Amino acid sequence: MATAETKKTKYDRQLRIWGEQGQSALENANICLLNCGPTGSEALKNLVLGGIGSITVVDGSKVEIHDLGNNFLLDEDSLGQSKAKCVCSFLQELNDAVKAKFVEEVPDNLIEKSPSFFSEFTLVIATQLTETSIVKLDKICREANIMLVVARSYGLTGMVRISMKEHTVIESKPDHFLDDLRLHNPWPELVEFAKTIDLSMVDPVMHKHTPYIVVLINLAEKWAKGHGGCLPSSRQEKKDFKDLIKAHMLNIDEENYKEALEASFKVSVPRGISSELSQIINDSAIEVDSRSSDFWVLVAALKEFIENDGNGEPPLEGSIPDMTSSTESYVILQKIYQAKAESDCLVMERRVKSILKRIGRDPDAISRAYIKNFCKNARKLAICRYRNIEDEFSSPCIPELQKCLNDEDYSYAVGFYILLRAVDRFAANHNRFPGIFDGCVPKHKVTCDSYAGSSSSLVFCTFCHDSGLNEEISRLKPIAIGILSELGLNGPTLSEDLITEMCRFGASELHAVAAFIGGVASQEAIKLVTKQFVPLKGTFMFNGIDQKSQVLIL
Repeated sequence: MATAETKKTKYDRQLRIWGEQGQSALENANICLLNCGPTGSEALKNLVLGGIGSITVVDGSKVEIHDLGNNFLLDEDSLGQSKAKCVCSFLQELNDAVKAKFVEEVPDNLIEKSPSFFSEFTLVIATQLTETSIVKLDKICREANIMLVVARSYGLTGMVRISMKEHTVIESKPDHFLDDLRLHNPWPELVEFAKTIDLSMVDPVMHKHTPYIVVLINLAEKWAKGHGGCLPSSRQEKKDFKDLIKAHMLNIDEENYKEALEASFKVSVPRGISSELSQIINDSAIEVDSRSSDFWVLVAALKEFIENDGNGEPPLEGSIPDMTSSTESYVILQKIYQAKAESDCLVMERRVKSILKRIGRDPDAISRAYIKNFCKNARKLAICRYRNIEDEFSSPCIPELQKCLNDEDYSYAVGFYILLRAVDRFAANHNRFPGIFDGCVPKHKVTCDSYAGSSSSLVFCTFCHDSGLNEEISRLKPIAIGILSELGLNGPTLSEDLITEMCRFGASELHAVAAFIGGVASQEAIKLVTKQFVPLKGTFMFNGIDQKSQVLIL
């Protein structure tokens, strides 16, 4: 059994990203993979290396010669054996702490006959499924409240789509976010400390080690006294405020005053909350009851806090960035911010307990650690809600789809999206995907055998492939046009080149594309399991021809 110290060493890099809480969520997760071709194997490989708790590989096929050309988790010894068993064995070797098992069954059969099979899992990664099976699986997962990630690679294209009713994120970790310093609305203890430092001091050492937070608070107060109590708002006023900062510099080399100039805009940040947070605290789900999740109970408490205790603002985060300062001043500032954050958290905790009691739950049902983490990230909350896949297929967002279809930059992404649906209909009609030819005429047998390394599931030769390609195109094109017509899309039709390429792909899983799509799927799975970072909100499309990745909101 691995010790806590061993785990810290083993997962050091990722612990720095999502912390012990995120790693614990991974270790407690139970993931199911449907179809362990290269796309699914690559997705699961990344999760196994990351320390996912348990995996179940579902695949009913045997390893064939073409599998060795695109799946690095299989070798020649695997030929003729259960693909699920072989992939599971190789994955287990990557991380012996992961509990791995396999099921030799065709995923479509489980979806059709044993929907209860999926109820034990935290998340299902469904790869290389056709439209009909995806729609059925989505219904099963939604009813059981299981997260679903759909991934598919097809020649030089691929897609990833998340489906679930609702996903709430506390630690969204945006790339860029304004520090919560409250320079526009300082509380009494912060103002009191700022006043203890005189900006007109002549001691150059003390002057250049005054934290820029103190500089801005004092000068903002001075500005407000001369402007009817208002802070700088117009462009000219902001420029004049910077001139006021410059006027207090003893020389141009004072780093703290340079920092104050760069951060001067923070004084002019309007009071209140962002439109995104406002939308969350006014969501209908805020009317909590005994069935509400902990997240929504905390949002209800947050709304009460903002309206009654926070002067229109959420709890303070409590951290400050690095800055030029004397050690003593910096430590005092840290303590002031931490004390205010702790005070806000205590208020939030009391409100949470009151709400829990009101809705008939144990007042201590939500831990203080969870409340504290919520308070620290209150400004960055995120909610993702996903349409069920059947609704997307039957009635997508037509204006968005039409706009993308007419946009040269997005037309290929939409084209591949439509064509992936079209090849599924083609397969339903012909019992094979376009571009896959079931055998060749006898005189081409030698060529066929030499082409057995193809990543398609059926062998074919170049001669037969080329001679039948035009016929495949003529079959696929009306299906794709029919889908466009069903959706009510008009104007530019699908590119002839794109339809041709889709037939040339022959449903192959090229390893380079599969590895990329599998990587995206595993990344989204980690976001969902750890509840950190904001997952994809639409359908991710990869265009390997132009090397573009785009998200369609449908």
